[in-house]
Amino acid sequence: MRRPIGSARGRGVGGGRAAEVAAGAQAAGAAGMAKSNGENGPRAPAAGESLSGTRESLAQGPDAATTDELSSLGSDSEANGFAERRIDKFGFIVGSQGAEGALEEVPLEVLRQRESKWLDMLNNWDKWMAKKHKKIRLRCQKGIPPSLRGRAWQYLSGGKVKLQQNPGKFDELDMSPGDPKWLDVIERDLHRQFPFHEMFVSRGGHGQQDLFRVLKAYTLYRPEEGYCQAQAPIAAVLLMHMPAEQAFWCLVQICEKYLPGYYSEKLEAIQLDGEILFSLLQKVSPVAHKHLSRQKIDPLLYMTEWFMCAFSRTLPWSSVLRVWDMFFCEGVKIIFRVGLVLLKHALGSPEKVKACQGQYETIERLRSLSPKIMQEAFLVQEVVELPVTERQIEREHLIQLRRWQETRGELQCRSPPRLHGAKAILDAEPGPRPTLQPSPSIRLPPDAPLPGSKAKSKPSKQAQKEQQKQIKARGQPEKPPAPDQAMVEAAAGDAYPPQHMPPNDSAPQVSAPQVSAPQDSAPQASAPQDSAPQVSTHHRSQESLTSQESEDTYL
Repeated sequence: MRRPIGSARGRGVGGGRAAEVAAGAQAAGAAGMAKSNGENGPRAPAAGESLSGTRESLAQGPDAATTDELSSLGSDSEANGFAERRIDKFGFIVGSQGAEGALEEVPLEVLRQRESKWLDMLNNWDKWMAKKHKKIRLRCQKGIPPSLRGRAWQYLSGGKVKLQQNPGKFDELDMSPGDPKWLDVIERDLHRQFPFHEMFVSRGGHGQQDLFRVLKAYTLYRPEEGYCQAQAPIAAVLLMHMPAEQAFWCLVQICEKYLPGYYSEKLEAIQLDGEILFSLLQKVSPVAHKHLSRQKIDPLLYMTEWFMCAFSRTLPWSSVLRVWDMFFCEGVKIIFRVGLVLLKHALGSPEKVKACQGQYETIERLRSLSPKIMQEAFLVQEVVELPVTERQIEREHLIQLRRWQETRGELQCRSPPRLHGAKAILDAEPGPRPTLQPSPSIRLPPDAPLPGSKAKSKPSKQAQKEQQKQIKARGQPEKPPAPDQAMVEAAAGDAYPPQHMPPNDSAPQVSAPQVSAPQDSAPQASAPQDSAPQVSTHHRSQESLTSQESEDTYL
């Protein structure tokens, strides 16, 4: 019978050879995901010693005060001498580990079509979630367009709603000094998070400052939980796609809704999920299950970093992003499926098992997975087709929980039940909540024409009256606009709706130097002129490709 891992860092499983295997496996960071306690844990500053871990201590040089340290925009690669290095499309230095792996290139035309579809979904999110959730799931499996990935993650996770429900909360936490017992630990972990990414390559750069802010804010938001090392890579991935405030609320949703209890002190939730994964493996790959059982290898030796970091430190980056797209939509079952696929293809045949005669060889095989099984297209297809459902996971959860209580007693960490994906999170929202409404980041004065617009500006009231007098004096009949002309004007995609169009569904009236509305309808025709122009849905979608919201274009 496998013995549980405790909360102390680096503690192995079993004795003798197993302890040696555990030490080697966990040196890479598996058991390092546990709470930073004991001799490696937080320390209070000595008398007269300045407290490290503040934003000021992370700033570089006397000119740092003049920089916008609250922003993650821009690259920090120049500050560390990487200006001449080539950067891939994900922001990693070419040749580094994060940049490895074959990329699945999406044709530009297909990408533009996906962007258009996602913009329509995001602009009408509540309606799509209520009536077409299956379509959202299918589109997440195909991959979220990179330009909209950050915004989509916020909507899927419920982080956008949390931000709207808690305005100013992050700023309040950000301005608070923080708990001294966590600040030094967080600062020491900053440089370990994706050091070959242009955002985090610079010591004390914008990326590390924002990462510190997000992690510190979470320790204040959930002081009973504090900080866990596995939260750092999760927050870093979020910061690559969105500003610090949005990343904070997405981190809150991951910790509380998707993976509750994973980052608690005793790691009970991750131990329980390790047993669930091992039980599901018996159905998915009996060969791999039998080999791991015979070698007496505890699941925590290979799955801790996988699950707690959501594979962000395991897979090639293109595969990480695709897994996260599905994870935010469908929940923790995607994490289970990825783990099962990796185990199945690493140890699922007699030939592969023969090459792993002992515990050490088996652990090394799982630590050095074949690039083929981690390749984006292959992995995503296997994950989508693997028949592991939420119901199976919850049934195994009840079984393993009952065994835990029989052998170890009650759980010390009372975490809330996890929610399986975006639909469950939306349905669990207590009470009324604000409808998600997109707001364009480019705002023009009411009378200012849109740059590049071909629409003619509307004449003033005085000019309209003069035109009407001239027409009346000449006795010319009034001509209503042709339906085709009105439809073309209403459907103009690169301009505001014509300001002379009434806001209701009635037939539009055109105000031009030669055409005018009847005299008694002049007040109605001029009504829209007095109010600020409303951005049409079609215009909003076109503009959104470049500037829908600040977080939409955050790459």
